[in-house]
Amino acid sequence: MTSTTTGAPIGVAPPGPTTPATPAAKSRRSGGHLGSYLLVRFLLIFPTIFILVTTVFVLMRATGDPITASLGGRLTHDQLQERIHEAGYDRPILVQYFEYLGNVFRGDFGTTISDNRPVTEVVLTYGTATLELAFYAMLVALLVGIPLGRIAAARRDKGVDASLRISGILAYATPVFFAGILLKLIFSVWLGWLPVAGRASTDAQIELQRNGAGTGIFLIDAISTGDVSVVLDVLEHAILPALALGLLTGGIFLRLVRTNVIGTLSTGYVEAARSRGVNERRLLRQHAWRPALVPIITVIGLQVALLLSGAVLTEKTFEWKGLGFQLVQYLLARDFVAVQGIVVLLAVVVALTNFVVDVIAALVDPRIRY
Repeated sequence: MTSTTTGAPIGVAPPGPTTPATPAAKSRRSGGHLGSYLLVRFLLIFPTIFILVTTVFVLMRATGDPITASLGGRLTHDQLQERIHEAGYDRPILVQYFEYLGNVFRGDFGTTISDNRPVTEVVLTYGTATLELAFYAMLVALLVGIPLGRIAAARRDKGVDASLRISGILAYATPVFFAGILLKLIFSVWLGWLPVAGRASTDAQIELQRNGAGTGIFLIDAISTGDVSVVLDVLEHAILPALALGLLTGGIFLRLVRTNVIGTLSTGYVEAARSRGVNERRLLRQHAWRPALVPIITVIGLQVALLLSGAVLTEKTFEWKGLGFQLVQYLLARDFVAVQGIVVLLAVVVALTNFVVDVIAALVDPRIRY
């Protein structure tokens, strides 16, 4: 006796509550698609920047209007009130706030009070020096932290591991200005190997100006001159600031790499490979390293903010004429318009950098979809 089934093709189960969902359907329902994840991360940039802009605006106004803070005591009362009225700081705070938001949306971050320059011009003029220093420092951190972290994980609980862990703690705990002064004392004063301050010697800067290079990144400008002595001069001036700032982040990377590699080496699939006779070096290189890399990539994005904040003290210590050095000058002048604009622009850079890091982490590890 035969029976027929209608409503569904032969060999295909009719749809119902027990029908298993396809992986694509699961991915769509869970929001695991890469495009959706990146879109959400990108959209989160805007509320983050909005909160930062609002916070900075409120904090800057907590001490009063910027004109009084910067010029109070140097102008008469009538002159001061005239300047305040011209700048619009005598209007209600909400009116000032919404006007500031509108200006920021148009790319106008204000004009400095002490030297009457647009904040964007200040950032473009000095930001390249800070960018160059941050690049050197990150390079030092990666070259020091990642290899030493792998060595510490491979020599777990041995003398080498203990020494490296202590070194990482010291590197992270040492204030960057103290590390800079110590490096200057050892390598510039006692040994005389490296210059004590500046981005380049006077002769090298004259050569850079004569060459007409205008990127603001001295290493690129020095390479464009074709003069090896100028390139070496620029690199010599960069060594101590890069070490002072880079070792701070390098200590974080060392401990993070060690912890993540050790954790990955104890997972089930690594134990299975070990039981098949795979040697420890190959386990570390082929099985444990890439999964341990994802948290490191994420932390790199977070360290950008640390590098930018540390650049303020580093640039002041080594007279590295970058954005951090200029920010200190504006703080001393109580030019809160300049401080507010620079801090907001740096916050935008940090937010965009974190988004780029999220993209890289998602590409490295497909499991990151949340």
